[in-house]
Amino acid sequence: MLLWRTDLPAARTPAHRLRVRLLLAPAGAWTVLVPEDKPWRDGGKAAAEVFSGWAAALAMGTDRPVLGLWWQDGRAGLTLSGGFRRTVAQEWDAAGQASGDPDAMRTLAARLGLDPVLDLEELERLTRPGPGPDVDGVTRLRGLVALLTRAGLALPPGLAPGEPADRLRGAGRVAPGVETVEWSGRRDAVRAELDALEAGPLGPWVRGPRARLLGAAQVAAAAPLLVWAARRHSPAWAAAGTLLLAQGVLSLAYDGLRPGPQPAGTRPPGARPVDLA
Repeated sequence: MLLWRTDLPAARTPAHRLRVRLLLAPAGAWTVLVPEDKPWRDGGKAAAEVFSGWAAALAMGTDRPVLGLWWQDGRAGLTLSGGFRRTVAQEWDAAGQASGDPDAMRTLAARLGLDPVLDLEELERLTRPGPGPDVDGVTRLRGLVALLTRAGLALPPGLAPGEPADRLRGAGRVAPGVETVEWSGRRDAVRAELDALEAGPLGPWVRGPRARLLGAAQVAAAAPLLVWAARRHSPAWAAAGTLLLAQGVLSLAYDGLRPGPQPAGTRPPGARPVDLA
């Protein structure tokens, strides 16, 4: 499963990037994402590789950390991704022996704002040899999730590392506030990317009063520039004026054609409640 330190509305649109059917549910200050598909079984890829790629895709263009948790054949591990920061990984074998990035736990504590002394000490204890044979990789991963409650994580009942995939999805379908997001083709993908762009820092310049003002200014500036270029017979300035005019017209057209904000309580295309019947 995937743990994203953001609320569900913010996670909904970027989740389309994964191009798979997902269950999304609130998990305290986080959002938990559970895949409905099993690409690590059908595509010949290991679970570690799949969840690492998914975490990196979700974290693209955001500073909100994403944890990809996986367990397979007695092994378990995690990857931590966040924007343009370096991805770190930690893995445990069936005997609970740790491997991976030696600074993974220190990086995890720093990026999640955990206590650099007490919490970090407990995190690093998870990478040391266990006291007995019952401390396997999944037990280590569960200890990590328990510690993340200090960072605001509150997983719904039944969603825990080590559970079989079918049982995990069953718990996800009945989690409070759960939604489904699925890949519905390139049209929904383009719409999702546009939604993400509008929700980002450039959003006010893409759509809204600022975007309309910018588009109108570009059109107003292009007209005299084209007239001046025609009088001077300057192809270069004519090209610049044409480009400026096209940008202004497209900006105004985009702002007018994009649908308005959805009323509260509605869901965008591709996100629908789970049918429990």
